[in-house]
Amino acid sequence: MLTKSNLVFFALLFVVGAAGIAGFAQNPADAVARVPELDAFHEVIFKIWHEAWPQKNTTMLRQLLPEVEKGISEVSAAQLPGILREKKAVWEEGIQQLQSAGEAFRAAVSAEDETKMLTAAEILHSSFEMLMRSIRPPMKELDDFHSVLYMLYHHYLPQYDLERIRSSVAELKQKMAALNNAQVPARLKGSSSDFQAARMKLSDSVDSLGTTVQTDNRKAINEAVEAMHSNYVALNGICE
Repeated sequence: MLTKSNLVFFALLFVVGAAGIAGFAQNPADAVARVPELDAFHEVIFKIWHEAWPQKNTTMLRQLLPEVEKGISEVSAAQLPGILREKKAVWEEGIQQLQSAGEAFRAAVSAEDETKMLTAAEILHSSFEMLMRSIRPPMKELDDFHSVLYMLYHHYLPQYDLERIRSSVAELKQKMAALNNAQVPARLKGSSSDFQAARMKLSDSVDSLGTTVQTDNRKAINEAVEAMHSNYVALNGICE
């Protein structure tokens, strides 16, 4: 029989459980620019591209067909983490290309046409690489910065969780220091001056936010975060 004390105990369990669920809804994994199903499928693609294809091992290609179909199915059903929400359109386009490549691979295997199998395997690898590049961060240091910025901008700021806002800004300063020390990627050498100017502007806005966040001026903090976010978007745009 439930007593008053038992009811209180279960009520406390409910509150704690609800808090845990709310915390899980803001899981930092949502701020990681990776799709686990795509990473897992890379193991199959690696076998195709680095073992079967260069050796023209069509027997191995046939054996890998079930793994290819399973991998494409899982990648197609995968959900993008929140941090990649702006990549949804290009991701969906890439999924369609991957599915088409998978169908062509299956058809080549079914026809037992070795030449078509090798060609289809090459197209499958290319489709996978294109899909991977569609969500791959342009720079590790910039991606690390974005992971912290994502939680700040989409979770802590809207709730005005000042404690977490301040801890995020402290972490952003560390990420910005690493970004400032990072070499300009070789592919951006032609845009080096634009990259460095945008990086300096982002760095200045991080410093400015660091000062503003020590106050309790909600309007000023919001404006400082928005300015920093805009500067991040500008720098990221140069890198893409």
